[in-house]
Amino acid sequence: MAKSVFVLNGPNLNLLGKREPEVYGTDTLDDVRARTETRAGELGLSVEFRQSNSEGELVDWIQEAREDASAIILNAAGYTHTSVAILDALQAAELPVIEVHLSNIFRRDPFRNHSYISLGANGVICGLGAKGYELAIEAVADIIKSQGS
Repeated sequence: MAKSVFVLNGPNLNLLGKREPEVYGTDTLDDVRARTETRAGELGLSVEFRQSNSEGELVDWIQEAREDASAIILNAAGYTHTSVAILDALQAAELPVIEVHLSNIFRRDPFRNHSYISLGANGVICGLGAKGYELAIEAVADIIKSQGS
């Protein structure tokens, strides 16, 4: 069986649907998980969906993905703009990575316009709400398929 796609979510995403719905939408993280798992299943992929408010735990999961995953989809949330440690882990993982953001980080506070994570990602999807996770699964499926041929 193919390895799972790790879908990793950073701080405060456990509050989706409650925290600033005008920015992040009304879908909960469970809604996002369901949409992601459904689309992954349609594409023949399985998902390991996780959320943590801890930077260190995200780094640990990225390191785990190196051995146990076929790709990573990462919404690092606030760590996007601050974490060299997460970038280093992504680069060491040597896996396809798609960076996802629910909001358009380029239409927000100026400090949110920079992403350390992007340097370790194959692509970035932002501003499309929960649909971005489905698009990330599609992108990962394409990358995995192209690597297999």
